[in-house]
Amino acid sequence: MKSIQLTLVFALFSTTLFATEKNTTENPTSKIVMAQDSLLRHVVLFKFKSGTSEEDIKKVEEAFTALPSKISQIVSYEWGLNNSPEGHDKGFTHCFFLTFESEADRAIYLPHPDHKAFGAILGPHLDDVLVVDYWTK
Repeated sequence: MKSIQLTLVFALFSTTLFATEKNTTENPTSKIVMAQDSLLRHVVLFKFKSGTSEEDIKKVEEAFTALPSKISQIVSYEWGLNNSPEGHDKGFTHCFFLTFESEADRAIYLPHPDHKAFGAILGPHLDDVLVVDYWTK
């Protein structure tokens, strides 16, 4: 009985994590490809202009933190301050991490009026920004 249960668990696990893709060349072969997670990560790093006050930085933090309550396409959100001891931050101090279920949801977020309003708050204080989006594996 345990053998049958283990076989069923493995079969279920295999079909949910792996997809088989056929190669259509002269010698057909199969290869295993990891299935893509359904969540899109959006990572935003800020470097503030020299001399930006703590009060202005706090306003930016609060404005970004308000976005998930205004834009329903953001399914999760977190942020934090750089504390890496490695010294490779290139002046970027703030990391904001958003999750979307699809590229369509991200496409709604980017031009969203509340996102644009946030940009107006951030703009005068921003020295540089780095954005990386990726599908988790």
